[in-house]
Amino acid sequence: MKHHLIRYKTKPERADENEGLVKAVFQELRAKSPDGVRYMTWRSDDGTFVHLVETETDAHADIITGLAAFEAFQDGIRDRCSERPHREEMTVVGHYRMLDE
Repeated sequence: MKHHLIRYKTKPERADENEGLVKAVFQELRAKSPDGVRYMTWRSDDGTFVHLVETETDAHADIITGLAAFEAFQDGIRDRCSERPHREEMTVVGHYRMLDE
């Protein structure tokens, strides 16, 4: 299982637009209901977005990036951001009811 954390900050006037594009990704995920991937996004008041992606195997790594809604989200991401996306692979130290067991 792999976990990635992606964090970036949008320009204030583009945060709502970015949120809408993120919500479209979740809508497509729910419609297609793929196995092997879990995904969560948070937004702070200052326009910072944090995405947590969990994939079961390397073969599942392209599920989200292969979505049409994700491609639309990626289009113009640099123009929407005041701080560019930073992606890190993370190791789970512990959790309570957040991840599948």
